[in-house]
Amino acid sequence: MDRDALAAASRDGHLALRRVERQQAVIERLHAARGARRRIGDLARDLGVSARTLARDVERLRDSGVPIVAHPGRDGGISLAGAAEPAPIRFDLPEIAALLSSLAVLGPTVSPSAASAMRKLAGAIRA
Repeated sequence: MDRDALAAASRDGHLALRRVERQQAVIERLHAARGARRRIGDLARDLGVSARTLARDVERLRDSGVPIVAHPGRDGGISLAGAAEPAPIRFDLPEIAALLSSLAVLGPTVSPSAASAMRKLAGAIRA
């Protein structure tokens, strides 16, 4: 791989990591809002990106199945549907391994929730 291709691959990887971190932050902020609407522009400003970038992130999350509701209109925004406590989930070992490896790439200390998830998943393997 030549030097330009290597630099481009590194840049693409960094951008993908930033996008994942942003998407996690969006979900966490919507959850903290407890069902209240948050404006795209406000979230974008908080996260240091354009409203268009954040809108693309929200669309990716929705396409992945995250229940984000769009509220059109002047006082619109987005909210997390079903912001109550999630139902318990049972994972098998390969699923836990997939989540652990994803968190390892993201960085298990990128946020308190990522660190907590890493501890719980690692603990589930030991149990």
